[in-house]
Amino acid sequence: MKTAIRTHEGRVALVTGASQGIGQAIAFALAERGARVIATDLKPPHETARKIGPAGYALQLDVTREEDWNSVSNKSGEVGEVDIVVNNAGYFPNCSIDELDLSTWRKTMATNLDSHFLSAKHFLPAMRKKKWGRFIGISSNMVGLAIPGMSHYIASKMGIIGFMRGLANDVASDGITANAVLPGLTSTSATALQSDEQKRATWEQQAIKRIGAPEDVTGAILFLTSDEAAFITGQAIVVDGGQYRIG
Repeated sequence: MKTAIRTHEGRVALVTGASQGIGQAIAFALAERGARVIATDLKPPHETARKIGPAGYALQLDVTREEDWNSVSNKSGEVGEVDIVVNNAGYFPNCSIDELDLSTWRKTMATNLDSHFLSAKHFLPAMRKKKWGRFIGISSNMVGLAIPGMSHYIASKMGIIGFMRGLANDVASDGITANAVLPGLTSTSATALQSDEQKRATWEQQAIKRIGAPEDVTGAILFLTSDEAAFITGQAIVVDGGQYRIG
């Protein structure tokens, strides 16, 4: 039987978009390493919390609404001061520039980017007092790929990288790090509508010839949110089986 390494014992982690897919896998992985996990989504992800057990908590959070962040910040105090924030919730409609309207653009930015700013504003004060904290922004390897119909999404995901780099400089002296993780095509409900041929066309471009699983993303996050990664900040870590190539 595998024995979990308790690298996150005593930490409190908040994960957005944790009802399924990558967010749920992140919540499970952090709990397995000893963290108490506040799982959030548009509807409280009770099933995620139930599977975690006594260390799991479910809260409702619309990441685009400041009042929701304020509410979650207040309620999280019942669990403990949040040490780790993983912003995973995302919105990604495929929409060509000719069809893209302002409301879709703004919803994409609010969901994918505003959430990072709002989480920092609400959870930084407590982290600064403790001189320890971790922010992880889930971006996408799509920022380096030629994908039509995703200009709004790519802009928001590039924004996450920029915000993490800027935030890293603002909080480094307080023992807080901020990094982005860029997953590739991952087997979730969001990608279920793609045909096998479409998925194969993607992973054939990878060094590792298979579609990613949500659990494939968790290793980078567990490392970056641990004490061992205290000297790593402002970085963009690609987790996509070798599809995105710099150069």
